[in-house]
Amino acid sequence: MTEPGGSAERAEDIVALTRLATGPGAVGAVLDWLATRTGGTAALLGVDGETLAVPAKRPAPGPPVLAAAAAAVAGMHRSGTPSAVLGGEPGPIDVVRLDAGDEAARAAYLVLTNRSAHRHSVLLADAARLLGLCWRLAEADRARHRVASAMTLSREAVLHLLMIGSLAAARRIAATLGPRLPNAARVFVVECPAGRRRQVGEQIDRFARGRAWIVPCPVRPHHLIALVPPRREQRLDLLLADRVPEARIGASQEVPLRETALGYEQAFHALAVARGVPGRYARFDRHTDLTPFLGGRGPAWAAGFLTPCLTHVPARRADPGAEELLATLNSWLTFDSGAVRHLKIHRNTLSARLRVLGTLLGLDLTRLADQSAAWLALRLHAARGTAAALEGTLDDLLATPAAVVWARSQLLPLDRAGLPAGTETLRAWLHADTRLPATAAALGISAPAVRKRLARIERALGRSLLHAPSARHELWLAMRALGTL
Repeated sequence: MTEPGGSAERAEDIVALTRLATGPGAVGAVLDWLATRTGGTAALLGVDGETLAVPAKRPAPGPPVLAAAAAAVAGMHRSGTPSAVLGGEPGPIDVVRLDAGDEAARAAYLVLTNRSAHRHSVLLADAARLLGLCWRLAEADRARHRVASAMTLSREAVLHLLMIGSLAAARRIAATLGPRLPNAARVFVVECPAGRRRQVGEQIDRFARGRAWIVPCPVRPHHLIALVPPRREQRLDLLLADRVPEARIGASQEVPLRETALGYEQAFHALAVARGVPGRYARFDRHTDLTPFLGGRGPAWAAGFLTPCLTHVPARRADPGAEELLATLNSWLTFDSGAVRHLKIHRNTLSARLRVLGTLLGLDLTRLADQSAAWLALRLHAARGTAAALEGTLDDLLATPAAVVWARSQLLPLDRAGLPAGTETLRAWLHADTRLPATAAALGISAPAVRKRLARIERALGRSLLHAPSARHELWLAMRALGTL
């Protein structure tokens, strides 16, 4: 067997390899080219026999070949042998170590089999050098993605802790990742193409001089969530409108860190308004939080309501405890079925946890009435912390004069907007557990007509009804307080 080609042919091969090495998917593309060039099959093996890469389009070597090559690679790595030719069926197997740089322990080996009768030692040596560079770049890129993924998950964890009121744990993690969490912030929800979230995040971070806490929404792939400290958020809307013209921005009022969940809900509602205004930006400007109107009775009622869950001790270590159940309940009430993406769990796991919660609290968490009661209890628990339990019903709590005043203020925009059918539509929708077909049947109109009415109600209230569960909960509580549900 002889080595084919001369210097001109070798130069052409090196040019071809170099072009492939600088393109996307370089490792697979070079293995493809090498297999075609030699008439064989190619692959990369690790020192432990693991198949690291195969051609992008052509067949890879079969399992018997890979097993024989893996055994040879282990011996070559121990002895420091850079290359070898193995005999056997269906033909010789060439094994060449790639240039591993300073990480010899992570070396990779090029395996070529079923080649033509010619020897390709020069070609393999040239390919191995370029493949070594390509492989190291691919490894570095994968490491960068792993670090970025870990950072994103850590930031999601901090946001999750803030949403359930675990400030101490959130601050500890944030202090490690940086920047430190502010004592108060304005929450922004930016809606933009999924591929632009990184660019939008960089713009916000630069504008806030590294002080903003920015998290890609784990549930909605087109949303970016940012906590921006006071005095750092001014004119952020103009910046994003100029740099990312397709973005829409909702901003909350300035809220204490312990009320991040409230800030997120406000920003989400403002985003619904921003979609329909010329500047594509809206700031939540109505104080609709019920908890201040309930006084000391509110936290006491919430403590009694949540006691069965707060004192729950799981039968097995693997079962969720009280804190995990409360986090699941909060995620379910905030994101509906999107809780599986928020919590990174299977939908069957979510269903099982909701059944446990329903049993502990005596609720049917598929019904809006029970969801609204649980939502209010969680809000009061997060805002005021622990309190002595107080016996009493939700209706007793909502019957106070202050709660009735709050309830009237929630529905007042419907009268001001001149929507005579708004209250009737809203009542029917809430009574039907927000199911459009049942609402349409109760009103005697079509489901699309109900959706149009709800869209007009959304604009009048400045709230997102169809996509943000918190508005449904608050409106149900308001109508309950007024005795209309």
